[in-house]
Amino acid sequence: MPIRLPTVQARRIWLRAQKLDEDAPFGSGPQATRAAVEHLGYVQIDTINVIERCHHQILYTRIPRYQRDHLHQAQTVDKTVFEYWTHALSYLPTSDMRFYIGAMKHHWQRRSAWFGAVKDEDLRKVLDRIRKRGALTIRDIDDDVLVEKDHAWASRKPSKRALQLAFYKGLVTVSERTGMLKTYELANRHFGWQHAPKAASDAQILSYLLERALRSQGIVSLDSICYADPRRKPGMRRLIEARLRRKELVALGFAGATLEHWVRPELLEANVDPAREMVHILSPFDPLIHQRKRLQLFFGYEHRFEAYVPKAQRRFGYFAQPVLLGDAIVAAIDLKTDREQRKLRVQQWTWIGRGPRRAYKIRIEEALHRFERFQLAR
Repeated sequence: MPIRLPTVQARRIWLRAQKLDEDAPFGSGPQATRAAVEHLGYVQIDTINVIERCHHQILYTRIPRYQRDHLHQAQTVDKTVFEYWTHALSYLPTSDMRFYIGAMKHHWQRRSAWFGAVKDEDLRKVLDRIRKRGALTIRDIDDDVLVEKDHAWASRKPSKRALQLAFYKGLVTVSERTGMLKTYELANRHFGWQHAPKAASDAQILSYLLERALRSQGIVSLDSICYADPRRKPGMRRLIEARLRRKELVALGFAGATLEHWVRPELLEANVDPAREMVHILSPFDPLIHQRKRLQLFFGYEHRFEAYVPKAQRRFGYFAQPVLLGDAIVAAIDLKTDREQRKLRVQQWTWIGRGPRRAYKIRIEEALHRFERFQLAR
């Protein structure tokens, strides 16, 4: 029978795993960025920039002294992180590269909507150009003959489609980002490989996904481990059942949970004190937020991502940020950075649940001022 756990304890275990219950858990400086990406397993990338882009915000949330140059150093200089697709485009630890080689070799067709039909000659042309002239951005290619789109997300530039295909096949990697402008380099040349790492087996990938989830989520379910990758659920269940037989995992139940959940037994024995009264302004793409059903189960809060919702139908605002105070989500604040006036604007403030709102507001405004200084740092 599953061990019954108070929901608040389950929540605190997840916060501990996400490193949101302590100050500067990864230290500071460039190495903190590498450590954070390795612990979380991925940091999502997104183009929305009404405030600082989500990959920088996710790192800032866990590294108070984070600077954007630290991510540049990790990607371009130290090469300890790389970009590829998980549930979305993300920064990943280079030490985990072998778990993605199989997808690069065999599963790139799933991303075909991004680049459409690419002719072999276009792919050879762009790879030869990088090989002979060095790394390039799409802006460096000015001799394309535009074609019609065959998908809403496709590009009219054959070279851009070819670059995207080469990226998903692992032939090139993003060696540098300037804003959202990507520089592409041959993967072997960027990482200094003679040959790419050997691809992990399916069994090794399942073990990797389980260990990543246990490390960064604390309490896991099939949905949380295999998020956006349901084809792996049967194999994952077999792996979990084997761990249960060896008593490496135990089954859990808590209020509202209809899915099975599991945890390492030592986490139940650890003293998980009430979360420190820290305030975090969280990106909608933060690992704590983007799995919405899990978020609602643990926190009783249903987040709505409304950037693509008509204004009249929005509840929280265009790009609302959940506010975590201690171990509760107490507000959702729609923010926008006014870069000309150099101010962080509050578009809408929505309280969630009950509590001493006057005291909360003082703490949240302090966090917003810190966030504004990070946003506007040159």
